[in-house]
Amino acid sequence: MDNVFIFNHPLIQHKLSIMRDKNTNSKEFRELVSEVAMLMAYEVTRDLQTCEVDVETPVGIAHCQQLSGKKLAIVPILRAGLGMVDGWLKLVPLAKVGHIGLYRDPETMKPVEYYCKLPDDIQNRDVIVLDPMLATGGSAVAAIDALKARGIHNLKFNCIISAPEGIKVLHEAHPDVPIFCGARDEKLNEHAYIVPGLGDAGDRLFGTK
Repeated sequence: MDNVFIFNHPLIQHKLSIMRDKNTNSKEFRELVSEVAMLMAYEVTRDLQTCEVDVETPVGIAHCQQLSGKKLAIVPILRAGLGMVDGWLKLVPLAKVGHIGLYRDPETMKPVEYYCKLPDDIQNRDVIVLDPMLATGGSAVAAIDALKARGIHNLKFNCIISAPEGIKVLHEAHPDVPIFCGARDEKLNEHAYIVPGLGDAGDRLFGTK
């Protein structure tokens, strides 16, 4: 499928194996989510534009490359997306951070936006939407719908674990948005959990049930 990138880097896969373990505690899980997010950010940003600059070193002039394109913003989907923010900011400390909150309506089972706070200049930035899990795809689609409705179109989606169903839904709704995943798992179960997955990422991040 076009615009879908699954990372097979050994460090990412090793850390994912520990994240999946049901015996991994919340402290370790949070650290791993942050580390994996940082490793994936390295690849997600591979196509950033650069320009040539001359830098004076202690012994001469070096011909170097510096970032020259649009600046970045990251937008985690609350609440689990918060776990990926620190990892991204370690690599791109000047990125601005927006937040979007969604909950699932118990009757329609569709996502409902309850919070959205974005940087003032976000339309002029490359925007990466963060959520550890891409399960049904409903939250990802709703978040990107909300961002596009606010005039934001240079978007990417970054998750850690995905299901084929979620990838399909997001790709069909927004074929222009690249999807970056640490792993594509087998399927969703009857409760819309990814199998084998890693459980509820939000609960494991924050120690809730």
